[in-house]
Amino acid sequence: MTITYVEHDGTKCQVEASVGLSVMDNAQAFKIPGIEGDCGGFCACGTCHVYVEDGWFERLPPMDELERDMLALAHDPRPNSRLSCQIKVDDSLDGLVVRTPPRQY
Repeated sequence: MTITYVEHDGTKCQVEASVGLSVMDNAQAFKIPGIEGDCGGFCACGTCHVYVEDGWFERLPPMDELERDMLALAHDPRPNSRLSCQIKVDDSLDGLVVRTPPRQY
């Protein structure tokens, strides 16, 4: 089960992600720069903001109102923005690609 994290400068890091954890938890386990997760994954801060690559965004479960509200406070939200703490990794996400914004604050 792989996830590719792409930093804002284009640096890529492909990891063998753990199913059942969030995209944020996996990023922190592999020390991926650019995903802060200050609230610990409780959808309360928006510092795990990522851009989901084309073709993947539509495959994710829809976001709830709390995530949408947190994204409104994120730095440079886009139509393909999600909070990585709210994306639970399962086998259907094998090959997922996310990009980090230039900053989280």
